[in-house]
Amino acid sequence: MIEIETGAIPAREELLELYGSVGWSEYTNNADDLVSAVTGSNYVVTARDEGKLVGLARVLSDDRSIAYVQDILIEPGHQGAGLGTRLMEACLERFAHVRTMLLLTDHEKRQHAFYSKLGFTDLRDTALHSFVRFRRP
Repeated sequence: MIEIETGAIPAREELLELYGSVGWSEYTNNADDLVSAVTGSNYVVTARDEGKLVGLARVLSDDRSIAYVQDILIEPGHQGAGLGTRLMEACLERFAHVRTMLLLTDHEKRQHAFYSKLGFTDLRDTALHSFVRFRRP
């Protein structure tokens, strides 16, 4: 049975295993930064299958005007079972009072459909523009 838990920060090894399972090497290449980033998040919600970490979402926020969904990931063997929706719904509920919920994601049809289903609007469909600046290691 999958259990959803809020507020608990997974152990370093669990984070490395989960992020590695989805190929997010930008995170796993520096374990200290990954642990610090997750620990420094305002909100962390996890999914566990018989105690094993199989999903995580984390949010950064001022808790009033903006909430930014930084990560949402599900271990490949558990994808397609509704866990991503459950994690996002927990985030949306926690920050329901916040004016703007924002996220950046890859340009993939599956992701577009997933976030649209949850009420997110692609900025291309609005009068808003977005800007991003990356620092490459």
